[in-house]
Amino acid sequence: MILLQHGLSSSGLKRYGPADWVTAARTVLIGVVAALVVDSLEHAPAVGAIVGLVVVALLLDGVDGQVARRTGTTSAFGARFDMEADSFLVLVLSVYVAPAAGWWVLAIGGMRYAFVLGIWSTRWMRGTLPPRYWRKVVAATQGVALVTATAGVLPFRATVVLLLVAFALLVESFGRDVLWLWWDGHPVTRTRVIGRLVPRE
Repeated sequence: MILLQHGLSSSGLKRYGPADWVTAARTVLIGVVAALVVDSLEHAPAVGAIVGLVVVALLLDGVDGQVARRTGTTSAFGARFDMEADSFLVLVLSVYVAPAAGWWVLAIGGMRYAFVLGIWSTRWMRGTLPPRYWRKVVAATQGVALVTATAGVLPFRATVVLLLVAFALLVESFGRDVLWLWWDGHPVTRTRVIGRLVPRE
């Protein structure tokens, strides 16, 4: 809550917009999912409840953006709030799926946080990325793959393949962003490379 208030004030906003309340409702659902996942470490998992809550959270993920656009209340805070909610949900589901599918699945949930760590520790990663719709597609793919694995509706091998595809898309998306930030943050190196690729007449 403290972090949310800090982010709100840092964005110059005084209160939540309509879409932010939708995202806040999603965080409540995600919090319940997290509690159920932690409980599943010692007790029989409530798979039906977890899947149901996750599906509702994913459906609401498509609502908050529409509400923000229709009410003219889009903001950098709202976009960040939505992204962090998505990231935490992916992390929670990765923790739940990993014991059955393989501990490598934790990399899916941890990649966003590794990226943030890179931003904190590396100056050239603090640049501003250009908008890219593909990021939303990849994020949605992670949710679908993980909730499918959670529900256990596919054979084990098919589930692993689905998770591998989701992971590969995630690596491609984050990898492209990291390369773009590196390229943008090293103008001298970029000029030298371009000079080599495009020789003077």
